[in-house]
Amino acid sequence: MGSGIRFDRVSVAYDGNTVLDSLDLTVAPGEVMALLGPSGSGKTTALRAVAGFVRPVSGRVFLGERDVTDLPPHQRGIGMVVQQYALFPHMRVGDNVAFGLRARKAAKGDIGARVAEALDMVGMASYAERYPRELSGGQQQRVAIARALAIRPDVLLLDEPLSALDAQLRSGMLGELASLHRELPEVSILYVTHDQVEALTLADRIAVMDRARLRDCGTPQELYRAPRTEFTASFVGNANLLAVTVGADGVSLGDARLKVDTGSVAAGVTATLCVRPHLVGLGEGPNALTGRVTEVQWRGATHRVYVDVAGERVKADLRELRDPPAIGDVVTLHFAPEDAVLLAGGVTDG
Repeated sequence: MGSGIRFDRVSVAYDGNTVLDSLDLTVAPGEVMALLGPSGSGKTTALRAVAGFVRPVSGRVFLGERDVTDLPPHQRGIGMVVQQYALFPHMRVGDNVAFGLRARKAAKGDIGARVAEALDMVGMASYAERYPRELSGGQQQRVAIARALAIRPDVLLLDEPLSALDAQLRSGMLGELASLHRELPEVSILYVTHDQVEALTLADRIAVMDRARLRDCGTPQELYRAPRTEFTASFVGNANLLAVTVGADGVSLGDARLKVDTGSVAAGVTATLCVRPHLVGLGEGPNALTGRVTEVQWRGATHRVYVDVAGERVKADLRELRDPPAIGDVVTLHFAPEDAVLLAGGVTDG
């Protein structure tokens, strides 16, 4: 089993400005951990702290049981892939993949076999003699991944590796990365992204970052189905976040009385009700909400319908409707009690 990663209260600052604040996080050996957050949230800084490209002002970084905080990057034994490929244009594919091995002074007799193995792993074995300029964006990214894998790292860092690809290539590469990890179950992967689909597809767990701090951490299913904060609810998937008043056996939104699990939230307080748009139905049903249609969007396989309910904008993602409602129509929406999550505290700006 390979090495895991541990952040022990790691903080990073530039010119007195804190860009990563007291990060405590553990990536288990063989686990894929996605760092998910908007630009400036601290996720790339965290990855660079593991790589050794930035020095924490406080805290320690561990790979397995080894404290690597003070080690230079080349002594950490990490593979890394960035969004712009970073291939050497004057080198053929095989030489690009061999670069890390030669830098580590691997035995010359082993280099050819290791390069062939890495290229075969990413489906690029027949491209060893080509130059990067002769490859598509997706092929170049595969070569970059092969180069990172050739050194047989225990830890692989992926920094927005698919963001430079178009949508179709990105979708294909997602599947390939998932397949690759099944082939290398012992490698711990730290995957930085702002794309929730990538995080939900690839990660065993997701660490949600915002404003230099870790806000939430859990499996994709936990964060999607039972988010603990409004930020997580809105950033992991799409969500209706509705300001409601908590009652004795449910909540109220305008004149509507809704049956939901209120947990430990006290009656009489304002809270936030989270309901995913694809779990909202059109027509009568449990937890009915009546309002006026303000917008209808056709999205191919679905219609998204926006409805004003007591001043709250409720969105419903519905399987394509043959006769969608018109703007201004009064409609009824509904959702099942078990499909709603109550978050303590009112709706905020995040």
